[in-house]
Amino acid sequence: MSGLGELDRPGTPTGSARDRTRSGKPGSAVDGAGPGKPESACDGTGPGKPESAADRATPTPRRGAVDPVKALMHRHRELCERAVDPLEIAAGLEAHGITDRTAARFRHRDVFSLAEEMYARVSRDGDTPLPAPPAAPRVRADWVLLTLLPGALCAAALAAVHLTHGQSRLFAAAAGALAVALALHAALRRGPLSRTDTDRPGPRPGAASGRTTPWTVWLVAYSLLGNGLLDNALAGGPDTLPTGTADGPWPLTAAPTLALALACAPAAWTAHLLTARARRKLAASRGLEDFAAAVRPLLLGVFALFLGALAALLTLSGAALGEPAAYAQALALGALLFLARLLTTHGFTYAPAVVLTAAATVEAAALATVFASRLPGVGFLATPVETLVTTWGADSVPTLTCGAAALALLVHTTRKLTRASAHAPPEPAR
Repeated sequence: MSGLGELDRPGTPTGSARDRTRSGKPGSAVDGAGPGKPESACDGTGPGKPESAADRATPTPRRGAVDPVKALMHRHRELCERAVDPLEIAAGLEAHGITDRTAARFRHRDVFSLAEEMYARVSRDGDTPLPAPPAAPRVRADWVLLTLLPGALCAAALAAVHLTHGQSRLFAAAAGALAVALALHAALRRGPLSRTDTDRPGPRPGAASGRTTPWTVWLVAYSLLGNGLLDNALAGGPDTLPTGTADGPWPLTAAPTLALALACAPAAWTAHLLTARARRKLAASRGLEDFAAAVRPLLLGVFALFLGALAALLTLSGAALGEPAAYAQALALGALLFLARLLTTHGFTYAPAVVLTAAATVEAAALATVFASRLPGVGFLATPVETLVTTWGADSVPTLTCGAAALALLVHTTRKLTRASAHAPPEPAR
């Protein structure tokens, strides 16, 4: 997971081959910036560097056959034509590798200024008036109710499990798990936790977008059953199936699961807060570095706010169920799932899939080594897990695993979600 910085790369610039050939002909001001290669400030005229005497004597024209901005517009013609405001062009240019320093090549102080000229020239050709900056998304009653539904159904399912016995308890647990899964699926398809990146000018959904669900299910199931199973396996069991209670031979830890289900509501609210504030800062920023510096503390603050809400829900869940809250394990898992969903929502799907897969694999391997150590001659396989459990308890395995994965995703998130292209509003339906 040390190479997460290379996991999510923006796509290559779009446009027809004829436009790319035209913009890259010898003598053009953008000669050397071939297709799929981001423009770089190679003429040495960046901010703060004095121009040579030749540059002052023969300034580069802004119109005509050697107009650099016009050539750039040809390279990104599709982006310019579909943009609804200059911010979308700025985000798209940044996603294609153009920075504030590169903008100096086109005689602009930053990417935002360059995008404003590109948008103005496209609007002038099409006689389209300049629209107002995009407004932040509004809170809707439907997604508020949907985010409250998983927690409510999980609480009802746990109550049914505690009130039933025998085969009825098994049916209640199965029906409750199915209802919570369907409610969670609906909550993730609407509102701030849904995928709204398909029309963004920057990152595109990767092929790994659908690979996170089984690993997420495994991680949540392990928080419910894994600690009891690991303790029983180290003691030579399990001899029976779980009874659905915390005091059975295979105890369940339901408090973290209930808290995570209830945390869908604060997760959606904090994600909405991040989107709204980031778009305001995007409209007010005058440079990519300025925007990143303004969004980074906002992102970390939203993350801390979610963890605080999850900690409060863990306290309430533990008190209601009469179980230990398991703060470390639940907070590590909650942080991992929240960061993975934030990245997925903004179009970065590959890194969450890799990290969630790695975390689930480590937990599965810990259980597998304990059972495999019962074979003749390989008893040493259980030594690392047994030492860890003896020293810090069974919950140390998921805590360390999910904590390390969440830390890796947090570093990756602070790099990806501080880009302007990650917060560009989606193109409205036509």
